[in-house]
Amino acid sequence: MTDCACGLIDAAFLRRFTSALILALALNSAGFGGSFDDLFDAVRTSDANAVAALLRKGMDPNTTDPDGNSILMNAVRQGSDEVANVILNAGAKVNSRNRYGETALMLASYQGSHSLVTMLLARGADTENAGWTPLIYAAFNGHAAVARLLIEHGAAVDARTANGTTALMVAAKGGYRETVRVLLGGHADTEAKNDVGTTAASLALEGGNTDIADLIETAKKTGRTPR
Repeated sequence: MTDCACGLIDAAFLRRFTSALILALALNSAGFGGSFDDLFDAVRTSDANAVAALLRKGMDPNTTDPDGNSILMNAVRQGSDEVANVILNAGAKVNSRNRYGETALMLASYQGSHSLVTMLLARGADTENAGWTPLIYAAFNGHAAVARLLIEHGAAVDARTANGTTALMVAAKGGYRETVRVLLGGHADTEAKNDVGTTAASLALEGGNTDIADLIETAKKTGRTPR
């Protein structure tokens, strides 16, 4: 009877001890590993040393905000190569998406950060995405050098958004001549139409960019990219 009671006490003690240990470890991590706010503040201020210290103390390199933006995405938004590199070295997932389906590469492309795009591509970032792609993001803001880099890394030049829009269309509409030239050099389809039947040349004309419309029409007729 005594042996049985001792066995029960030992088992109960072990369960309590294990639970207490787990709780202590959790509290220790919260107290000494930093907090959610500490980590995002460090990223927001581009404090690479603070970010590295928090990650070493146990903060998750894949921590996200309520919209699913990872700390890597936030580092990209800040344009901080150093912080992004620290986060990637800590094991961040390079292709994670926020609630809008955006990746770090898409955000870097939108901002035209050639160095960050280069870094993310070297870490295995996907150039393709359902709907808006990194290339379309780059073309939307006329970042010709980034568009060229993405094409060199295999980005599909004629990828389409849900309504059939291509990178060439958004660049033409925005009046980004050099980006249009890069896309034409990548053999973008000059005759592609979106869901309402509009071509890149038509969008260029709508925006008053007759020179770009002429550029596209010349490429269409000759199969070459005019200078």
